[in-house]
This record gives sequence, C-alpha cells and structure tokens, in this order.
Amino acid sequence: MTAVTVRSAAPGQIDLTRPSCARLYDYYLGGSHNFAIDREYGRRAIAQWPQLPAMVRANRDFLRRAVRYAVRNGIRQFLDIGSGIPTAGNVHEVARRADPGARVVYVDIDPVAVAHSRAMLAGCSGVTVLQADLRDTQAVLRDSEVRRVIDFSRPVALLTLGVLHQIPDADDPRGVLGEYHDALCSGSLLVISHGADDIEPDRAHAHQRLYAGFGTPLWFRGRSQVLDLFGDFEVLEPGVVPLPEWRPDSFEVDAHDLHRMSVYGGMGRKS
Repeated sequence: MTAVTVRSAAPGQIDLTRPSCARLYDYYLGGSHNFAIDREYGRRAIAQWPQLPAMVRANRDFLRRAVRYAVRNGIRQFLDIGSGIPTAGNVHEVARRADPGARVVYVDIDPVAVAHSRAMLAGCSGVTVLQADLRDTQAVLRDSEVRRVIDFSRPVALLTLGVLHQIPDADDPRGVLGEYHDALCSGSLLVISHGADDIEPDRAHAHQRLYAGFGTPLWFRGRSQVLDLFGDFEVLEPGVVPLPEWRPDSFEVDAHDLHRMSVYGGMGRKS
C-alpha cells in the first residue's frame, strides 16, 4: 500500500477544518487514510452512537456479499459510486477472487479519497478511479476512462453503498438512479445501502444533527423511501432489509443487534 501525504493527496483542495464522509468511514473501519479532523469528529460520532463502527463493518460485509452474488450471476463489471477509499476487501479484490478478469470503476467526489485510491490502485489493470458527483450522471457515464473499463452493452453492477443518504430529496436521488437505469442494459444490478431513520429514530436524528454541524449533512430515510429509490429496478429477495438480514453468510445473528442495525440494504435488477 502506498502512503499518501496531505500534499500529494490533493494539492490546494484539502480543507482540514472539515471532516470528510469518505475519511470518516475509513476511520470507523480502523483505517489509516484519515486526518486529525476526521478522527476528532469520528470520536464524537461514536460517543453519540457507539454501534456506529459495527454498522460500518456490516456495510462492508454487505458489499462483499453483494459483489459475490453479482459474480455468481454472471456480472463481471462494477461501477462503485461513492466508493470512498478502496481499503482491503473492496470490490475488485472480492470480484477477482471469483474471476480475475472482473473490471471495476470507483467513483467518489472527495479529492483526497480519489487521490488515495489512485495511489493504492496504481498499476492495477482493469480498474480505474474517477472524481465525480454521482448526481452528474453524464460526467460519470461518458467519461473516457469509464468507457475504457466498462462495456455498457453488457450487464453492470451499480453499487451505491452509504452514499444516497448524502443526497437530499430536493436533488431527486430516485431520478438520478433512473438515469443510470436507462444507461444500463438488461440484467444489470443496482445495490443500495442507506441509513435508516425508522429503526432507532432518536439516535438517527441526533446523528443527522451532529453531521450537519460537521458541514456534511445526511438525509436518512425510512424503509419505504429506500424501497422507492429502486424505481424501475425489480427488487430481489429478501427485499430492503437491515444489512445483516440480506443473504447472510451465517444465520447466527444476535436479534438485539439486528434490531439496532440502522442501515438498510437491497438489490434490484433491470429487466
């Protein structure tokens, strides 16, 4: 793994007075690709919601299960939007254990996350990193590097894990996903994980207020709202459920922890 300094990560683009969602996520996972500001606010968030690191790990486990499902069902191309920093066990590693020819595009808006990702993935063929906003669908879909790696005439797994709750209703996340839907061919998959505001609503709302104070507001949603985000994608079994319930590798799930896992996950297929 290549070390990335603050200077080399994103010259002139780093605001060290504000945490980054991508770097906070890395901190919750116990990673090293974060700055002092991220660790400071991360500790505050965990003090408020102690199960937060467990939820982030559950999200990473869900990612792996979803990628393995996609590969088992013949998909070898992945567009991971809001990818953050591709630390150990990320999409290309999981997919390539099943098929070394799997191809992956990582997309994130955070310049530091993108710089870290490019340094870590340098020399990794069939994988590229794009800095873009998921709402700018044409910037993502028409990018020359994206087109070099992904053949949109073949099925793609579109991964949106832990990113859509950063998009307000006013920006129409369902409509944005609809634009990706229209660009993908039949058999493509959409994977969503999304913070819930209807499992532990008091904690969720307090967490939203805390992140708003960081300058990185979140918009958690209820199960029916997350289900609606799939639009014209056919939602596959077991539906939109708390992350540990989605095709678990083990059924030894603590019922109390499951109830408190305030993140939904689901997968849809384009017919």
